[in-house]
Amino acid sequence: MASPTVLAGIDRAAFAVALATRLRERGVPVGVAAFETFVRALSATPPVSRSVLYWTARVSLIRRHAEIEVFDAVFAAIFDNAVLEMDPNARRVPLPNLPGAQRNRAVAGDATGSGGSGGLPWAVLPAMAADPDAAEFTLAVLERLPTALAGLVDTPFDDLDAGQLAMLGQWLQVAVRTWSTRRSRRFAIDRNGHRIAIRPTIARARHTAWEPIELARVEPARRPRRVVMLCDVSQSMQAQATAYFHLMRVLTLRRDAELFAFATTLTRLTAVLSHRSPQVAIDAATAKVVDRFGGTRIATNLQALLSSHHGNAVRGAIVVVASDGWDGDPPDQLAAAMARLRRRAHRIVWINPRAAAPGYAPLVPTMAAALPYCDYLLPADTFASLARVVTELGAASRRRSRSMPSGRRR
Repeated sequence: MASPTVLAGIDRAAFAVALATRLRERGVPVGVAAFETFVRALSATPPVSRSVLYWTARVSLIRRHAEIEVFDAVFAAIFDNAVLEMDPNARRVPLPNLPGAQRNRAVAGDATGSGGSGGLPWAVLPAMAADPDAAEFTLAVLERLPTALAGLVDTPFDDLDAGQLAMLGQWLQVAVRTWSTRRSRRFAIDRNGHRIAIRPTIARARHTAWEPIELARVEPARRPRRVVMLCDVSQSMQAQATAYFHLMRVLTLRRDAELFAFATTLTRLTAVLSHRSPQVAIDAATAKVVDRFGGTRIATNLQALLSSHHGNAVRGAIVVVASDGWDGDPPDQLAAAMARLRRRAHRIVWINPRAAAPGYAPLVPTMAAALPYCDYLLPADTFASLARVVTELGAASRRRSRSMPSGRRR
């Protein structure tokens, strides 16, 4: 016959939660991993005595020598003043006639119950009450909750504060890992290459009496494709400007990028957004753009970029234009600038926060004029939509063309 256990017929998980909660209240950092280890230990080897239960809990939940004294005090407070003895036969005796509140605390394992009587060394769920406010105690139960970032996935940028936008920047640093590459003019050693490199082959032949036993093969080396991003900081883009600045900062830190902001004039932000501190970088970029939250001249600023010495950075690059399409310049002028940009860039990605609206159509004349020259038109008004933008940018060089939400194709 198996030996009777201390916690026979008791919810071991609930008991572990109650013990871990008391330890946390006394300052002992009991983590989820330690809690899971304790529950598994109770299930694998049910304790047959108080001493075995003590060492099982101590080995599972305590990580530092300084916490032993606190653990001993909590363990003694639970078991020394228990209403029932640890002898399993003693559980046949009914609970003493206590008032309702004291009886609930005794069943729940409250070691600080009144009248000098503590609770049982386990925890059970309270009985259902007619009034939800009638319960005088709460049971701490582990609950799976979404992360702070997961709760903001579908929240528009204009509803986020500075701290939540900083979380976006941290997430982007992890998201922008894989990126599109391009073929360079240099070659690198590759055993699967189709071209034989003469000099490395001769160098290897020195070890085999100048007999070329092992051929050195090379393939064109691939480099990350450059990104040029232009962000609209006019009045209509005020809510999204900070979020797009976080994306621009990650691009300049992780990839070869050139960054610009524009409203009525063009401002280069590559140097200021390369700072390691997100807050310093965003503040410096905001201070440098002197014409922010005003009018918009997209065509003029595109022509200024292509005519400047930074225009060569656009050649073979992925160009990202972040704007809602409202422009003070004529549509034909924007179409001419986009056609010139199209001849230099590898891909043109236009991200528009208004494109996320149901039934969106590019009815703005300037947006309709620029759309035929874009490879992608993507919404970017929330965390989820910006994640899709990052994914599309990473795969931009592996696809020739893609249908856009408006049904147009390059």
